[in-house]
Amino acid sequence: MKKNVFLFPGQGAQYPGMGLDILDVSEGAKKVFEAASDILEKDMITIIRDSDAEALKRTDISQTAISAASLAAAAFLRERDILPFACAGFSLGEYPALNQAGVISIEDCFRLTNERGKAMQSAAESIRQRSEEPPCMAAVTGLSCEQVEVLIAEWKLTDLFAANINSPKQTVVSGSAAALAEAENRFKEAGAKRFIRLQVAGPFHSPFMKEAADVFSPVLAKTVFNDPKVPLFSNVTGKQIFSGEEAKKLALLHITSPVRWVEEEAAVAELGVEACFEVGPGKVLQGLWKDSGSVIPVYPAGTAKDIQDL
Repeated sequence: MKKNVFLFPGQGAQYPGMGLDILDVSEGAKKVFEAASDILEKDMITIIRDSDAEALKRTDISQTAISAASLAAAAFLRERDILPFACAGFSLGEYPALNQAGVISIEDCFRLTNERGKAMQSAAESIRQRSEEPPCMAAVTGLSCEQVEVLIAEWKLTDLFAANINSPKQTVVSGSAAALAEAENRFKEAGAKRFIRLQVAGPFHSPFMKEAADVFSPVLAKTVFNDPKVPLFSNVTGKQIFSGEEAKKLALLHITSPVRWVEEEAAVAELGVEACFEVGPGKVLQGLWKDSGSVIPVYPAGTAKDIQDL
């Protein structure tokens, strides 16, 4: 087997119509959408086709929709004999990765992403209702992830957290409105080039999401997690996952913990892989991989044309 890695994108990569072109050329993709529709008791094709960009931003819609588009692409790749030597996913993308690594079934993938999305959307709405200026997220560019984490610790801003360690050039932070306002000035004084507020539903991958984790925990507890059949990597640790038991524990921590993508990319590269494929909508992960300085190529694999061109 060639050492190909399937990388699955997270929220923010979604767009209306994503993945639907693959239905015209792949029987496996059709089965993916059927499984999603059965779990949701709604037609996933209609949701992705008819929802506008604003509707697809909702966490309780985007998580299952992105998973469907990503797993449809994975099915088409497999039909063309492109198989994963290893799997990794960014944030939500961990769930398609868990499925493709043989840890969870496709039915459980959609059931979990559906319940996780609802729990996170509810938690975000609850936070907004309780706050005049709700917590949110911002991207810090121009400082290393190590610098960002050290500065947060030095400043003792207890309501500010490193949430997504995206690349050597960018770290996303979650924080209260007051903490973000103070941090913006401090980061710029420390040499940050930009501090960009993100239009997201809530302060994800931080302790602010504990309410969502508490709701999701009993759902997760009922799910069977098998040992990975191929190397699989964790956002929480940035390292390889070796057992189903470990994967299940990390899936709960995942909601309130940062995405350590820089460390995860390095761990994947250590396998001596030949190529990576961004399996799903968008090209975010290709950009982040390039920023890491790796010479391992990353190919788009989110549309029928992308995959046919491979």
